[in-house]
Amino acid sequence: MSYIKLDALAETGYTVVDSYDQSADPREWENLVYVDWKSSGDTRFAPLASAYGDMECDGFWNHTPPKTDKDGVWVEENVAIAPRLTARAQEVGANIGRCRVIELQPNTYADAIYNLHRDDNNRLNPEGTGWIVRSFYNLTDNPDSVMILREDRDDPSTEVRVPLPAGTQVVIDTQRLYHAVWHSGSDPRYCLITSYESGPELKSWIQERHPVSSVESAPMSPEDISAGSAAAMAKRAQREAAGNAAQSASMGMEVLSEA
Repeated sequence: MSYIKLDALAETGYTVVDSYDQSADPREWENLVYVDWKSSGDTRFAPLASAYGDMECDGFWNHTPPKTDKDGVWVEENVAIAPRLTARAQEVGANIGRCRVIELQPNTYADAIYNLHRDDNNRLNPEGTGWIVRSFYNLTDNPDSVMILREDRDDPSTEVRVPLPAGTQVVIDTQRLYHAVWHSGSDPRYCLITSYESGPELKSWIQERHPVSSVESAPMSPEDISAGSAAAMAKRAQREAAGNAAQSASMGMEVLSEA
């Protein structure tokens, strides 16, 4: 038995749909309650739906009782502040898990490559049900920023860079693709991120918005890509070495305490 997945994501793992007219909406994200939750960069999150309706952003499986990333419970305080953002998440009609607005501070290409990660969306998700994917609705106008996607974290040849002007809407299998945002500029970037269960509702929503599953990457020189990737890999190596050293020191202390 396998999971129900979407044809629109089968080839590349992502699809870009019609842009949304963000200028017509109020800037509700400016008044939300944010919590300090770090994910691939200098970030905060404002939860709209969490595991049990609390003002927190932890994985649904880290609760009692644990659950998969479905059946999120709306966080009343933030929903009251952001009814339009809540309605945008709900209009898909699919089962929603985590739903939150991310605030990302400016970073570098090397930072983004260092922070590339895949999400653990489908822990505890029963086979035979819909595979969990995520939508990203860019709320602020960041035309010089990009969503970086890679099939192989350490292979730049698999990289796609999706530009992020206001209203950009992307659906991504983030358990398949490594992803992070390179955010240029001086002000924070804001984006609505929602976990959806794959199925007929999400399929219809995508099909109605002229999906494109292969976009031309924002231009970047091979030299800059190589330099950024090398810097990120060096930083990862330093982190691994520091972790190994700390583990060795801890083991040494245990041996001394037993002597």
